[in-house]
Amino acid sequence: MTSGVDAPLPLTSGDSDHERPTLKTIAAATGLAVATVSRALKDAPDIGEATKLRVREAASRLGYRPNRAGVRLRTGKTNVIALVLSTESDVMNHTSQLIYSIANALRGTAYHLIVTPFFPDQDPMDPIRYLVETESADAVILNQTKPDDPRVRYMAERHFPFATHGRTDMGIEHSYYDFDNESFATVAVEALAAAGRKRLLLVPPPRSHSYARHMITGFARAAGENGLAFEVLTTATSDSGGTAIEAAVIAHLEQSAVRPDGLLCGSTTAAMAAVNAAEHLGMVLGRDFDLVAKEAIRFLHRFRPGIMVVNEDVRQAGDFLARAVVAAIERRDTPAKQGLERPGKVERASDDKGGTR
Repeated sequence: MTSGVDAPLPLTSGDSDHERPTLKTIAAATGLAVATVSRALKDAPDIGEATKLRVREAASRLGYRPNRAGVRLRTGKTNVIALVLSTESDVMNHTSQLIYSIANALRGTAYHLIVTPFFPDQDPMDPIRYLVETESADAVILNQTKPDDPRVRYMAERHFPFATHGRTDMGIEHSYYDFDNESFATVAVEALAAAGRKRLLLVPPPRSHSYARHMITGFARAAGENGLAFEVLTTATSDSGGTAIEAAVIAHLEQSAVRPDGLLCGSTTAAMAAVNAAEHLGMVLGRDFDLVAKEAIRFLHRFRPGIMVVNEDVRQAGDFLARAVVAAIERRDTPAKQGLERPGKVERASDDKGGTR
């Protein structure tokens, strides 16, 4: 005789805290010591890669997830790394690659990525103070650095682990990875000079950012060395948005006694807007003007094959930054906390035959 009430199903590993897989569960499944399992999951440098892979596969198979509350209680850590980004960033090209590469580098480690945005009308210090004061993350990665960046000073003074995508000029030693925008501007100007261009216009990043200064310095020096006339657009930046950039470039070209015939842009969005502006005035790419831009995702060749491009390997940047902050959290000595990517050669997108550059 049955009671009419269904009997309870057997519990699985995810149905209760009692049955939740632990480090001991993984140790029993792999035949390793609990301490070895723990260090393997933390990506400790003294544990071999084969052992780490074995432990991670067992953890995945068993459905192991660290108890965040317990981890924080025992270690004071959250196992969270925060990426602080401006909402003005180039999401289509640059930012998406940065997020992906950092998250990918953290796969298989104990750490998880959260993205913390801040808005144009917000103090950039607000999210940094919140993360540090509430101990919501173990480390911070930030971009759009300034030569004298209060966020860097704040975290350095508090010995809070962080790394920056971009350099500063404030005498504070810190982890960073950067693209050499001074060299980028130099090779871009040389490519425009080789194409026979005589009057150059730069659509720069916001001048308060470190990489804008680097780019403008390289642009002005290379133009001077090549005997070229040059100007830096002052009515918009590469972060202004497509509509604003297009309007600013149209106005500049219309007001020029002799129109610039070589354009250099600091973002994919700026490149597209500048091309649209020139074409609006009847100029033809490759005949009346040439344009050089950098990009993180191979996209511009689909827009206009004649654009000259330099690849920026943002995936490499994200991987480097993720490893740098994990090293800082773990208090490991790391031989390379600072990296600088040198630009490759300028290529016309129409020469792109596929594959990676």
